[in-house]
Amino acid sequence: MMASPAFAVVSGAGLGGAPAPPRSGAADRRRRGLQLPLLFGRDKGSCFPHAIRVASSGRRVVMRVGGVSGEVTIPDGKSDGMLSSDGSAQFQSDDLEVPSIDDELSIEGGNEGNIESSETDQGTEESNVEGMNKMAKESAAGEKLRVIPPPGNGEQIYEIDPTLKAYKYHLEYRYSLYRRVRSDIDQHEGGMDAFSRGYENFGFNRSAEGITYREWAPGALSAALVGDFNNWDPNADRMSKNDFGIWEIFLPNNADGSTPIPHGSRVKVRMDTPSGIKDSIPAWIKYSVQAPGDIPYNGIYYDPPEDEKYVFKHPQPKRPKSLRIYETHVGMSSPEPKINTYANFRDEVLPRIKKLGYNAVQIMAIQEHSYYGSFGYHVTNFFAPSSRFGTPEDLKSLIDRAHELGLVVLMDVVHSHASSNTLDGLNGFDGTDTHYFHGGARGHHWMWDSRVFNYGNWEVIRYLLSNARWWLEEYKFDGFRFDGVTSMMYTHHGLQVTFSGDYNEYFGFNTDVDAVVYLMLVNDLIHGLYPEAITIGEDVSGMPTFALPVQVGGVGFDYRLHMAVADKWIELFKRSDESWQMGDIVHTLTNRRWLEKCVTYAESHDQALVGDKTIAFWLMDKDMYDFMALDRPSTPNIDRGIALHKMIRLITMGLGGEGYLNFMGNEFGHPEWIDFPRGPQVLPSGKFIPGNNNSYDKCRRRFDLGDAEFLRYHGMQLFDEAMQHLEEKYGYMTSGHQYISRKHEEDKVIVFEKGELVFVFNFHCSNSYFDYRVGCLKPGKYKVVLDSDAGVFGGFGRIHHTADHFTSDCQHDNRPHSFSVYTPSRTCVVYAPMN
Repeated sequence: MMASPAFAVVSGAGLGGAPAPPRSGAADRRRRGLQLPLLFGRDKGSCFPHAIRVASSGRRVVMRVGGVSGEVTIPDGKSDGMLSSDGSAQFQSDDLEVPSIDDELSIEGGNEGNIESSETDQGTEESNVEGMNKMAKESAAGEKLRVIPPPGNGEQIYEIDPTLKAYKYHLEYRYSLYRRVRSDIDQHEGGMDAFSRGYENFGFNRSAEGITYREWAPGALSAALVGDFNNWDPNADRMSKNDFGIWEIFLPNNADGSTPIPHGSRVKVRMDTPSGIKDSIPAWIKYSVQAPGDIPYNGIYYDPPEDEKYVFKHPQPKRPKSLRIYETHVGMSSPEPKINTYANFRDEVLPRIKKLGYNAVQIMAIQEHSYYGSFGYHVTNFFAPSSRFGTPEDLKSLIDRAHELGLVVLMDVVHSHASSNTLDGLNGFDGTDTHYFHGGARGHHWMWDSRVFNYGNWEVIRYLLSNARWWLEEYKFDGFRFDGVTSMMYTHHGLQVTFSGDYNEYFGFNTDVDAVVYLMLVNDLIHGLYPEAITIGEDVSGMPTFALPVQVGGVGFDYRLHMAVADKWIELFKRSDESWQMGDIVHTLTNRRWLEKCVTYAESHDQALVGDKTIAFWLMDKDMYDFMALDRPSTPNIDRGIALHKMIRLITMGLGGEGYLNFMGNEFGHPEWIDFPRGPQVLPSGKFIPGNNNSYDKCRRRFDLGDAEFLRYHGMQLFDEAMQHLEEKYGYMTSGHQYISRKHEEDKVIVFEKGELVFVFNFHCSNSYFDYRVGCLKPGKYKVVLDSDAGVFGGFGRIHHTADHFTSDCQHDNRPHSFSVYTPSRTCVVYAPMN
């Protein structure tokens, strides 16, 4: 949701050298909000449990990780993940460069950096044996085991980045709080496995005897379950409250054995609260629907008959090493001006994504949100998939189809804030301001008009951890892109703040340690129970350790969203081409923390919104409306725009990170912005903002433009497709070998190696170079494998693809071998060895 500054990693042409502290980022960044100028200490007692104790479905056993024993929880329930027999992955290095980033940090037994148990209630030797025997029996029976690793010692981060030692006090406090919460969960909740199954105890749960409904609402004075099933009679089904603020009621089956609440009927909980009588949608509701003509939503008791439940048919794909993400929004994924459906997305859009060569689809706006124009970020019902697009079964069918196509499915999950709605959201649920959220100003994100969770509250931790697990377990999502993580990690939410890279900005009183600990816990949970799952955090700040495993002291994300790159391109678009600095471009693309993987993008949904511009529109502006047909003459703006559009996307993908993201339609230069249907409004300042007559015309994707062979959009789409398939073949994003051999400011040329490939970019607006020598590592014959100037991609066809390029032993740009090429102006060409 937010823009980002650059932050640093390693220096040198080959990305070599020791870990370095971050360098200064840009001074001013675009924001979706402003600073909340408040400093708060954490509530020292806020992390202790104070809620209902439920029976654990897990077993605590002792495992040996890194040569040290520690207790973990083994789930009794069914499992989809397999416990790996090898928990380590070694760094690999090229003989010329520093180690590359591999899948995981190395965590081995018997050496420095062992994971050490912090548990104070270590099991006896007998329990060790008993636990291991249970594991052996289950393994022999073929049952898949999933475990959440015990906390490590959190010390390896100081070996990765010695600069962190100066902030050891803060980091040790952070890690000790994380270990304490883990210990409390083990002691009071039966372990993380049981704790994260909150949806099996809260909300509606049906048994053979009837339905139990539980709700945490400590502020309520009385509560009753109402709905279609009891004619909305508040006296019919009154609930009882325990000492922990949990309201509960059991509804036995009807005399004929049928369920007391029919599937699909409306339900709410009526409470007498300090704010008066209110009807609320249950916090754990699994489905919520807005009736035609109504403003508020209705909670729906969702429990379809067995023959109507979708049964998954296809296994979930393995985590790809090179992540190529197609970012999508189901509702606006149709070429027609309408709200699209899960079913149409499944049948029409997923095959398109597969054909384009992406291996992951990231879906926005899944959690129910009452305001469509929020892009899904003002969530009202966290466990309910948006009913605008279809039923929960339709969503499951979509995900299963994606798995059939070999696509991993990531969910854009929002745990950073919640809708301020009181009728159909969590805000004021029990009539108090401090239920799920911080009270007072700290609990209100005034710029986003939303509520801020209290991540130190026990029931909030249960709710959010269970929410993450629900989407993985019930819907088979393959991971998450966590939205707005910067807003979570700092009390100022990262608003009106310039992150310069000074470590004091990350480790001080502005840091919400409770929120960071929650992120550590949720990453622990996801990676422990779902080893193939992927977590990506949207962090604008460049928080050190963000994308390092929790066991070594990190926050635990697999990837950070590298948000500085898109800002850099927008900054350059405001200047003349002649002023573009090649070193500046390379620095922004490679300026990331050592060993912390990144997903990068040239433009995401942020750049496609009204008030902003896509890259294509920045480059070509209004000419796109009249000169994109091949039977019409082009213009200098169109020629420049199409050429740079391709170059920008390839160099971003080639140098920007270990993963790549593209928002749907941007692959072919979608000509229009996104404008959700809206009416006129008056801001609190009195300013009048006209609406668009609630039109869906700009809330769709014109895929027909990219498919039309008579339009120039088609060539841009074909190039993006070729770019993805080239990465699939060579895996250049995650290659262990990367070397940048040339950043020539006068020639406007960048040359770099990724894996076996040699990339040559000529950003000069007019100069083409014959017999231009480029260095390489591997000797032999090279041929063109991708050429942005090819006619099929809308170029001028100046490169001969049949030409052989033989290396000589002539060293060039500090490379042992070299060969000569023709590099036309505004082109990018990729060469691969043929022997």
